[in-house]
Amino acid sequence: MSKRPCYISVTDQRIYAYPDVAPWEFKVEISREFVPVFKRLFDQVNDLEFRNFLLSHLPYIPYHYDQNNHDIDVRTKKMYAIIHEFGDQETKAFIEALPYFR
Repeated sequence: MSKRPCYISVTDQRIYAYPDVAPWEFKVEISREFVPVFKRLFDQVNDLEFRNFLLSHLPYIPYHYDQNNHDIDVRTKKMYAIIHEFGDQETKAFIEALPYFR
């Protein structure tokens, strides 16, 4: 499995093969097999956020009781764990400082 650089934007939920395509937050060295993992996690988060949008019109469901929010947090943690695994030292230090990993 040969690794190649990829550029991840968690904010925009995108993965890029080239750094000049769009703004990105993290550079990782991953094998081709991990690219679909990111895409799938991004798709799942998008789907959950859309469900949250629909549920936001129901005022009787508090945020902390909504399973979709928990599911988004779980997927976000998975994204950052993969980025941490394949990122450089600066990336690892940044992710280790996030509240998710304390």
